[in-house]
Amino acid sequence: MLKVITGGSSRQCDGRSRREFLRVGACGLTGLALPTILDAEERAARAVRGKSVVVLFLTGGPSQIETFDPKLSAPSEYRSVTGGQPSKLAGVAYGGTFAQLAQRADRLAVVRSFTHGEANHTKAVEQVIRGGNPINHAGMGSIAASLRGTSHPDTGMPTHVYLAATEVDRQFNKERLRLLEAAGPGGLGGAYAPFEAGGDSRVAEDMEVRIPRRRLDDRLALSRSLDRLNRQVDAQRPFAAWDKFTEQALDLVLGKSRLAFDLTSESPELLARYDTSEFVTGIHTDRRSTLGRQLLLARRLCEAGCGFVTVHNPGWDMHGGPTQYNMPKGMESLGRPVDKAVAAFLDDVAERHLSDDILLIITGEFGRTPRVKDNGGRDHWPKLSTLAFAGGGLRMGQVIGRSTAKAEEPRGDAYSLDSLFATIMHTMFDVPRLLDSNLSRDLTSLLSRGRPISELF
Repeated sequence: MLKVITGGSSRQCDGRSRREFLRVGACGLTGLALPTILDAEERAARAVRGKSVVVLFLTGGPSQIETFDPKLSAPSEYRSVTGGQPSKLAGVAYGGTFAQLAQRADRLAVVRSFTHGEANHTKAVEQVIRGGNPINHAGMGSIAASLRGTSHPDTGMPTHVYLAATEVDRQFNKERLRLLEAAGPGGLGGAYAPFEAGGDSRVAEDMEVRIPRRRLDDRLALSRSLDRLNRQVDAQRPFAAWDKFTEQALDLVLGKSRLAFDLTSESPELLARYDTSEFVTGIHTDRRSTLGRQLLLARRLCEAGCGFVTVHNPGWDMHGGPTQYNMPKGMESLGRPVDKAVAAFLDDVAERHLSDDILLIITGEFGRTPRVKDNGGRDHWPKLSTLAFAGGGLRMGQVIGRSTAKAEEPRGDAYSLDSLFATIMHTMFDVPRLLDSNLSRDLTSLLSRGRPISELF
């Protein structure tokens, strides 16, 4: 079931509240300047490649060593505390809790020299999820929505979705909100904010979609402004499109797009493959892992026309001590669900012949210190960070870049935030064609900076 929530209100004769109905009509209209959005959609339409991106963001800072660069020949205080898993690629090992991913290494491309310079959580999350965007501070999903359109023209599915479970642990919830804020539209405007969806352990069986009342009120003010505009100018085209967007929003909640949020149509066998509820996570308050179902939902949303999904997975700030995981316990609690859920996702999209259409990216805000502490923890270390790709029609089955012997910094070619941004944009769009269209100066500048990771193309 998909719930659309705005708070208390009076009821309509059909049982729906007035606020629910207003919200349905506003879902595709988040504070938007409609003519601007229509123009942006038209000019970008021919440059859209029809691919979707899923970013699995491990907030807190996943260790590059315990994930994809275990340094098994390094001294004990530097190598992976969980050991290593030989992979399908000759001479390549993954961290010890990534057994299933190691057996699918031919479907992954791991970057071992991804680097930036920010060690503060909030600023680093902003930097990574925005691809280093220094111009309008918009998240990459919001930029994609501004180029591709706010929703799919046939299904009404939002282009930009943020998936996060309801967090009972206060630290995990803090991380959820931090990533959501960073993924926002920045200077692009509220039209391109992510469509936030989340739920409890049932995830999509009881989804809740929440939009702040203030933003709903802004949309109603927009409606009144457009009415005034209609009395002043001949605006047949924008108002016809208003009907189109309203229809798409209604279709999302009441029609076929809504079905994408409902996992009950999936087979018990597939649900079991994705099920990570056997793993318990939390620092102050525990809950069962919902990551598997979140990734299943991400696949369903992409299949229904979503362009950019951010999946939040918290708890990776593994300093050790009384208030954080250390590396051994943290990788058991968080690494194993990632291993199972991502493996299920890779198999699922392959079986549905979607591997070339969906690009999965695994990353976080920074990596961890090369030397493990006496308590088994590692501290912040942005000089090297976790980054892996799967699918999207890119070249898989490789390790890109190298780190130094003790995982201290890149050795040779380094890949920056600009490289990540450019790789995503070139996967989703024909960027040269976009640059030949009538883009804003800001978008032109963003798309012109940096080069994609050439080994992937």
